[in-house]
Amino acid sequence: MKKSFKLKVIIPGTLMLVGLTYSCKKFLDQAPIGSLIPEVIATRTGVDGVLIGAYSVVDGVFDGQAGSPWETGTDNWVYGSVVAGDAFKGSNPGDQPAAANLEAFSATGANDYLDHKWRVCYAGVQRANDVLRLLPQVKDGSITDAQKTQYIAEARFLRGFFHLEAAKLWKNIPYIDESITYTANNYNVPNTGPIWDKIEADFKAAAADLPETQPQIGRANKWAALAFEAKTLMFDHKYADALKILADPATGVLTHGKTSSGADYKLGKYANNFNPSTKNGAEGVFVVQASVHDGANGLNGNAGSVLNFPSGGPAGCCGFFQPTFDFVNSFKVDANGLPLIDTYQNGYIKNDQAVAAGTIYMPGDELVDARLDWSVGRRGIPYLDWGICPGAAWARDQPNGGPYLPIKNVYYKSAQATTSDSYGGWAANQSTANSYNAIRLADVILWAAECAVEANQLADAQGYVNQIRERAADETGWVKGKLTGYGNNDKGEPDATKPIVNNSQLAANYKVGLYTNQFVANGQAWSRKAVYFERKLELGMEGHRFFDLSRWDAVNGGPVTGIMSTEIEKFLKNTRDFGDSFTSAVMKVAKFTSNKNEIYPIPQNQIDLSKGTLKQNPGY
Repeated sequence: MKKSFKLKVIIPGTLMLVGLTYSCKKFLDQAPIGSLIPEVIATRTGVDGVLIGAYSVVDGVFDGQAGSPWETGTDNWVYGSVVAGDAFKGSNPGDQPAAANLEAFSATGANDYLDHKWRVCYAGVQRANDVLRLLPQVKDGSITDAQKTQYIAEARFLRGFFHLEAAKLWKNIPYIDESITYTANNYNVPNTGPIWDKIEADFKAAAADLPETQPQIGRANKWAALAFEAKTLMFDHKYADALKILADPATGVLTHGKTSSGADYKLGKYANNFNPSTKNGAEGVFVVQASVHDGANGLNGNAGSVLNFPSGGPAGCCGFFQPTFDFVNSFKVDANGLPLIDTYQNGYIKNDQAVAAGTIYMPGDELVDARLDWSVGRRGIPYLDWGICPGAAWARDQPNGGPYLPIKNVYYKSAQATTSDSYGGWAANQSTANSYNAIRLADVILWAAECAVEANQLADAQGYVNQIRERAADETGWVKGKLTGYGNNDKGEPDATKPIVNNSQLAANYKVGLYTNQFVANGQAWSRKAVYFERKLELGMEGHRFFDLSRWDAVNGGPVTGIMSTEIEKFLKNTRDFGDSFTSAVMKVAKFTSNKNEIYPIPQNQIDLSKGTLKQNPGY
């Protein structure tokens, strides 16, 4: 149940008075406590409450925040996926115009989405610092030295988490620690450059003192902190340091890591990563918790994805977040089941763009990677356990958003009653218990592959990639239920409402092969491309693509000159070349500008509130 207490503060770096509601998610269910007055809450119970308040913002949402949860959610469906070509915004052109501006690379610092995201990130930072400020005031003996050490470690983990969330978008951000108080004159901290080193230090300190297991699901343990430290090091392009954290035989996350509950990390069935009934399994390195039917009117569910359901299918609203032609084409494979890294854009996988709802339609028989139909809903293929996907009947505005549908955030029909809820009373079955994998094991394995490439350890890199592909090749993770035709209506004509399905057959022509000696034979540059492409396949529609392209680009210190502009312009061209049946006005005008759009503009409102202390990012 939602437990809360309110606190009015000035958020450092924003100069904005806001009402913060500290609230729990799924763990540490405790009674609400009073206002944040040291003499009242300077006890272990008080510190627990403040820590819960910090954890409650990990999903990017808090009660009373500015903006809507889909603007600020940690899943970053707009910032990480839509803006990088995994998905179109969807819906119709006039719906959520701030998101459309981001999609077109025309957003300025006046964009409300960005201002609201900034506020949530720094609200989280503030709450983490509140724990650190409160601890020295606890003098009643209720906290042992060991407990204090762990509180500090969790607070520093969370402070690192929220700063990293902001740094991924804006790169040049202020770093706020507990010494920056609400009333002092130094809370206007400049954003003179990247703060990767400070974020790394928070995660490193947290990892040193966090336990290997935790009593509640969702709390950070040692291995989650190490994984985030490695992730930050990779944004800082310190690949050797990251590889040691990830793969050291004696101490590495991949060799010794465990979930918070103590289970060894292990790759399982691919689809289980996106099923609310099977979350928090052995692949969960850090899982942002979501829950429903807990007395919170759906507000503890996965609010960031509340719009991202087919229009007419599960939930019935709202038709956002539709996978792109480019993303779907990426799943083409050759006769050996290997990706067509350089030629995947030649032609389009058969789709139902401009094929009217209710029309007889059979999907194509192209060779495709098995992960396609766990990542995308497409016509003629089973959609989880909801039956054969009807395509256009579930697409809100197909000429604008295309034929494909989101699926990774959707619950199963058989579990709808227990894993979905209304969101705040208005969005029926759109609040879900589909927790978000901020880091899952496959992510970590592919980081190791990336670091190995940069160390020119190409055989090792191939081995890491093959771990991911081997799981994808496991038939237990493939979609079954092949559409073989249609039954007839009372006139003897084929009836699109009567699909004939062979549930013993695979739904499509799946093939996933392993690399043999390609990495060593083709060299470092080719191997780098192969690792990057594997991340696109494995982690697509999960809010990572923009941030990957951004950190890989030499403009941000990465190893490849112009990769972000190259990849996004390829995506835009592939989209515009599709044909007249795709009429997205946004895609017609979208234009990526190098040395600018690799990061987002600092919210102008925050610059104004800081009286110019914050400086705008280059090009904006």
